[in-house]
Amino acid sequence: QVQLVESGGGLVQPGGSLRLSCAVSGRTFSNYAMGWFRQAPGKEREFVAAITTSGRNTVSADSVKGRFTISRDNAKNMVYLQMNSLKPEDTAVYRCAIGKLGIWRPSTGGFDYWGQGTQVTVSS
Repeated sequence: QVQLVESGGGLVQPGGSLRLSCAVSGRTFSNYAMGWFRQAPGKEREFVAAITTSGRNTVSADSVKGRFTISRDNAKNMVYLQMNSLKPEDTAVYRCAIGKLGIWRPSTGGFDYWGQGTQVTVSS
């Protein structure tokens, strides 16, 4: 049974930073691409970033490029999202997701399990 558990969310002022973590169990972690998505109230789920199995390649949404960095530690079955220069429009529930085996598709369709999410609120 696949489990993804996010942590690290919270309230931060504009311009601040947060680091989200996601612990994964139930699959051979290093065989799967990983991603982060977010959903703000009243909006659709939005792709944030994705990382390949080895971690050598990443993709980010234009809205976060240069501010957010996705990374992974295959020895610890963890994926991270470092978020810098946060803006109020980054406020959302952030969820990590595990990719479909053998698939590299950095969009909703490329992932098949999501965690429950962690709330990120950017406000002064």
